[in-house]
Amino acid sequence: MNLKLQQEQKRVESVMKTITEEVNRLEEETSRRKQEVVQIRKHFWDEVKVNTDTFDDYLETVIGLRQEAQALSVSQSTHRHASKRLSTLRRMEEVPYFGRIDFVEEGDSTEEQFYIGISSLKDRSGENFLIYDWRAPVSSVYYDYQPGPAKYGTPGGTIEGKLEKKWQYLIRDGVLQSMFDTSLTIGDEILQEVLGKGTDKQMHNIVATIQQEQNRIIRHDRGRLLIVHGAAGSGKTSAALQRIAYLLYKYRDRLNADQIILFSPNSMFSNYVSNVLPELGEENMQQVTFQEYLDHRLSKEFQVENPYEQLEYVLTQVNTPSYRSRLESTRFKASIRFFEAIQSYRQSLELSGMQFKDIIFRGKLFVTAQQIAERFYTQDTSLRFHNRLEKLQDWLVKEIKEVQRVEWKKSWVQEEIELLSNDEYHKAHRFLAEKRGYKREAIADYEMEPKALAQLIVHQKLKPLRKRIRAFRFIDFKVIYKQLFVDPGQIKRWIEGETPVQWMDICQATLEMLDENKLFYEDATPFLLLKELIQGFQTNSSIKQIVVDEAQDYSPFQFEFLRRLFPAARMTVLGDFNQAIFAHASERVDFNTLTCLFGSEETELINITRSYRSTKPIIEFTRRLVPNGDKIVPFEREGEKPVLKQVTDHVELHRCITAKVAEFRSQGMNSIAIICKSAEESARAYESLTGIDDIKLIKSNSIEYEQGVVVVPSYLSKGIEFDAVIIYDASKHVYGDESLRRVFYTACTRAMHYLLLYSVGEPSPLLQNVLPEGFIQA
Repeated sequence: MNLKLQQEQKRVESVMKTITEEVNRLEEETSRRKQEVVQIRKHFWDEVKVNTDTFDDYLETVIGLRQEAQALSVSQSTHRHASKRLSTLRRMEEVPYFGRIDFVEEGDSTEEQFYIGISSLKDRSGENFLIYDWRAPVSSVYYDYQPGPAKYGTPGGTIEGKLEKKWQYLIRDGVLQSMFDTSLTIGDEILQEVLGKGTDKQMHNIVATIQQEQNRIIRHDRGRLLIVHGAAGSGKTSAALQRIAYLLYKYRDRLNADQIILFSPNSMFSNYVSNVLPELGEENMQQVTFQEYLDHRLSKEFQVENPYEQLEYVLTQVNTPSYRSRLESTRFKASIRFFEAIQSYRQSLELSGMQFKDIIFRGKLFVTAQQIAERFYTQDTSLRFHNRLEKLQDWLVKEIKEVQRVEWKKSWVQEEIELLSNDEYHKAHRFLAEKRGYKREAIADYEMEPKALAQLIVHQKLKPLRKRIRAFRFIDFKVIYKQLFVDPGQIKRWIEGETPVQWMDICQATLEMLDENKLFYEDATPFLLLKELIQGFQTNSSIKQIVVDEAQDYSPFQFEFLRRLFPAARMTVLGDFNQAIFAHASERVDFNTLTCLFGSEETELINITRSYRSTKPIIEFTRRLVPNGDKIVPFEREGEKPVLKQVTDHVELHRCITAKVAEFRSQGMNSIAIICKSAEESARAYESLTGIDDIKLIKSNSIEYEQGVVVVPSYLSKGIEFDAVIIYDASKHVYGDESLRRVFYTACTRAMHYLLLYSVGEPSPLLQNVLPEGFIQA
């Protein structure tokens, strides 16, 4: 070991000793704090003298309660922070730091060394930093500059100076295995080492290998909307997760994980990325899929198709009579034009078209839908739309009070009283006594009047009806939405330009679904938007940051909806239009439509073109599958060329795949994906390949990403990477249509080290531009 390496190893050992001391101290503190919390909870009421005889006694009780609650809160908070720090330090025991910059500040002649890791660490005195957090302002120099002039921003202003040297360290379990002067070394050895590893069942943090373009994403802090458009494997998702960690660090006094939402493509992907923030000592943000939100809002009224059911239809039902109209429906209903049509339609409801439901109590009609409509269109018409609806609510509540005034005298009420259990009777007695002002000890003296009990019974029976009225459930939203489609010519009142060619078929199919209380996926967001525009948006102002992954799968309509839903939030959207595999995306080739969400001054677009996931030969192949693929820059990591193998039938196909899986396993591949076009093809492939040990089938409802050998539809593999990918059947029969180019590209770009394509018969025409160029071994 050379002298420099020996000196650096001594420093590593010194830092590790400090970390160990801090770990021991925190273990003791967390144990003590935990006991404190347990003891306070256990003896909470022992410490408080509860006395309400006089106002002074009552006040003393309240103060005592508050002091005990405050003590509990402080102990819990201290325990939580100590536990969080302990978790971070334990990770630092494995890799204390990974980088260093030697920086000379302008006007100073002394070179200062900054060591960078996943979290800050001070020496025993608490005055000097041994390690700087990768999110600290000075750490940005490590990611953004090569030796030479450099600067970084701080709350007090910009610090300028000169970066003398930049080092990368490879430390494992307290041992310095190697270090590189990155100003002298060609390539990125640490990144090579990380990328050359096998996959894991979860994504991990990339703080040691963040590249300059990714650092721009992480530290971006201007405007309301950041759009990241990047090639497959360019580290978009990783950078976005590090961005969340950075924001939680920078704004730790006013931003917490509960105020951030990540919209994931599916539950399996949510599980796949769930490890990144905890690795950095941060709590996970909220994760949800857009479908989960739709189900939360609509599943009580409708059976809502999910996006994968929609996509499965697009991929497998090409020859059905309704295919063209369904495709056109999906595209039209995802468009800004339809969004604007819904808004225009809602405005037209101010004059006519609102539909209501009859108000029925105990099987008896007491306010008809027609009466409600007449009142809405004749009373308070000078008020704004929402105020008119609120007035309508108030009127209906008054009508219910009138019912209550009459109903208590009726025989059914007496029958209900006679059916009350002893427990129900005593509850009613206690409620009415307390309502009359009787204190707890005097409740037994209260003599309950029959009239009061009868009125209480009626009041309780009318409670669900009042709740329905307060929730606007007297409005018939389904019929209002149906009116858009009942008369195909009506839509021209609310839309500019031509209607879809297949509009009549679209209307008929939509009405048939609504009559069965079902919604196509493309109807779910428009229906919800219309409902919100009528009753008032149920906004969430507590959310401060939204991250939308696989943003190319969201329609402009859905983005407009999210903007309204989270009015206080800044938005980060990540995507790749070469992977835009949903039907609505076929006419869009960029994110320009998103600029109108917050305006160009509040929007920034970052394009990242370097791809890190796959070896250079795999990227050289996949980038030729898509338009403008020449802009994708492969990372210099050598490997084997993709292989195309043509077979005569499925029997030979399954024999070859079984043999190849065994070979990959013998080479130590942790994850092997057999990627099919659709769920339908995946199910058939899985049934035929059950001879492979521990083979698993990934479905749209799969919760956890499984390692090992998996059979997976193309669209569920998005965002995940595998050591080896086998394209199940890349034939003309399966991938014969130009519309499948992005699906095919997405499947092929999942491979890190090996890509093998089988073709039952003639290969797909999508390979025509690749085969002659020698980027695939045929």
